[in-house]
Amino acid sequence: MPLPILHNPAYDALFDPEHRFPMGKYARLAEVLIEDGLAAPGTFIVPAPAPRDWVKLAHDDTYVDQVYAFDVPRAIEREIGFEVTKRTSLRAQCATTGTVMAARLALEHGIACNTAGGSHHARHAQGAGFCTFNDVAVAARLLLADGEVSSALVLDLDVHQGDGTAEIFAADARVFTASIHAEKNYPVRKKASDFDLGLPDGVGDSAYLKTLALALEELRGRVPSPDIVFYNAGVDVHGEDQLGRLALTNHGIERRERMVISHFRMRGIPVCGVIGGGYSRDVDALARRHALLHHVADEFSFSVPTGSSKAARG
Repeated sequence: MPLPILHNPAYDALFDPEHRFPMGKYARLAEVLIEDGLAAPGTFIVPAPAPRDWVKLAHDDTYVDQVYAFDVPRAIEREIGFEVTKRTSLRAQCATTGTVMAARLALEHGIACNTAGGSHHARHAQGAGFCTFNDVAVAARLLLADGEVSSALVLDLDVHQGDGTAEIFAADARVFTASIHAEKNYPVRKKASDFDLGLPDGVGDSAYLKTLALALEELRGRVPSPDIVFYNAGVDVHGEDQLGRLALTNHGIERRERMVISHFRMRGIPVCGVIGGGYSRDVDALARRHALLHHVADEFSFSVPTGSSKAARG
């Protein structure tokens, strides 16, 4: 079947184009996927806003209620990087459901992708770093609570460390958190993931991909058979990214996506893809970098049966 892709127009909260967070990339990404034939108008799966009870599986009750009421303390809004309004709250709610639905579709079909998600700086008690809710954490906790999975791997290849995800799952052995990131980038105070690999500034395609190949083999030994992989495919590793410190090219990112997705799908492990970070005033170029995830995922949407049963993976 075609790659299941989750998208809601509410993902674009219509920020001023001069804002540091390039909000327009979500709408442009959907357009690019249609232009490239991966979707057609009306074929996106449209997620509804997430129920509060879902979000509270990963976040503090008071903070969740504040976001839904558009009443987040100003100090927390400053850490998030934008005001929590009706529009930005709705965006966070829908993006969270998008990742939940993508995860469930991945369990059914082997792979599925959100056109948002990867808000990995949101911690248990609050948001931070342009992240309101940690959608991957919510999705993992919900699938665990419903008995749909008993274990999960979060593979975070955004250029920034997945500190919020690491914090939320620090005491939860069911979810293994892995982050490969630029060591000198945000956040200054990193949280300990189960597997962290900080890279020096300026790493390009060749060195990055060799390092990633070794890391994937190490993770295979440490997490041999997760029920699902949440893959944060941040493109802020690109050499032209405004907030990145690495030097990958579009070709390198495409090879990264193929390496990661093939590594898990050839073992029958379902993959839920989220787009993570990417920062540029050139929204078209940025959207096309994010679309690389969906293009490569689509290559694997017709092959390799789902590994949702543990027996199928041995």
